[in-house]
Amino acid sequence: MKYTNIAHTDLHVSNMIMGNMRLKQLSAAEAEALIKTAQEEGINFFDHADIYGKGECEELFAKAVQMNPAVREKMVIQSKCGIRPDLGIYDFSKEYIIEAANGILKRLNTDYLDLLLLHRPDPLMEPEEVAEAFNELQSSGKVRYFGISNHNPQQIELLQKHIQQKLVVNQMQFSIVHTPMIDSGVAVNMKIDQAVNRDSSVLEYSRINEMTLQAWSPFQSGFFDGPFIGDLEKYPELNEVLDRIADKYNVTNTAVAVAWITRHPANIQVVLGTTNTGRMRDACKGSDLKLTKQEWYELYKAAGNKLP
Repeated sequence: MKYTNIAHTDLHVSNMIMGNMRLKQLSAAEAEALIKTAQEEGINFFDHADIYGKGECEELFAKAVQMNPAVREKMVIQSKCGIRPDLGIYDFSKEYIIEAANGILKRLNTDYLDLLLLHRPDPLMEPEEVAEAFNELQSSGKVRYFGISNHNPQQIELLQKHIQQKLVVNQMQFSIVHTPMIDSGVAVNMKIDQAVNRDSSVLEYSRINEMTLQAWSPFQSGFFDGPFIGDLEKYPELNEVLDRIADKYNVTNTAVAVAWITRHPANIQVVLGTTNTGRMRDACKGSDLKLTKQEWYELYKAAGNKLP
C-alpha cells in the first residue's frame, strides 16, 4: 500500500480510501469483514457522507468497528455534508453545517472528524457563514481539517477568500472513462468536444495549490451508469487492454484501473466504494502498481479519447 501526506495537515494516509456509500447494503457482520479486509490491505482512510443511507451507513460503520478511542486513533475519517434530500436543495448555511457535523459525529460515535468536506457547491452560498461554521467546528475540536467535493477552482477561491482554514482536499469523479480533468488539457485549442474545459482546470489548480484530489467512482462509466470493467458492449477495446496489462503484472483488471489513476503525478487518492471483499483486495493491488507511460496512454486512448 502506498501512503501519502495530505499537504497542510499532519495526516499520513493510504492512497486507497474505503468509501462507505453502499455500506447499508451489508449486515453488521459483512460490514465488519469488509472494513477488516480494507485494513488488512493497509487502508487507514474512511470516507462517509451524511446522506449515505440517510445516515445509516455511518451508524453501521461505527457498530461494525465497535468504535472506541483505541479504534478511532488508528483511522482517518472524513465525512461530507451540504446535500439536503429532504428539501431537494444544497445548503451551506452556518446552522446546517454545524447541525450536520454534530449528526455525523453522533452517528459515527466519535468526538471529532479528521476532515469535513462540503459535498456539492451551493449556488446560494454565503461564504461568511461557512467561515463562521468552520471556525466554530474547529475551535470546539469537532473537525480538524476541511475540504470540498465537486468544486471548481473559482468556487474554491471564493470560499478560501473568506475562511481562515486551508481547504486541503477536493473529491471529484475520475476514472479511465471519465476524464474531464485531463481531456481539455490534452486537446487545448482543438475544435472538438474533448477540448471543452468542463471544470476550469481543477487538476492543474490542485497541483499548484497542493490540494489533494480524491477520485470517486473509479470504475463507473458516466454518472452511475454501471462499471466499465467487463462491459464488452460499450468498451471492448478498453477491456482488451485492461486484461492484457493485468496479465503482464499478474493482477486483475480492477487493479489496473486503479493503477491508471495512481500513476498520475498528482498523487490522486482512489475512493473504493465496493462492498465485495475480493474486489477490495483486487483494487488495493493497484495502489503502488506503476504503469509505464505507454500503458497509461494506451488505456486513455482505448477508452475513446484522442491525442491530437
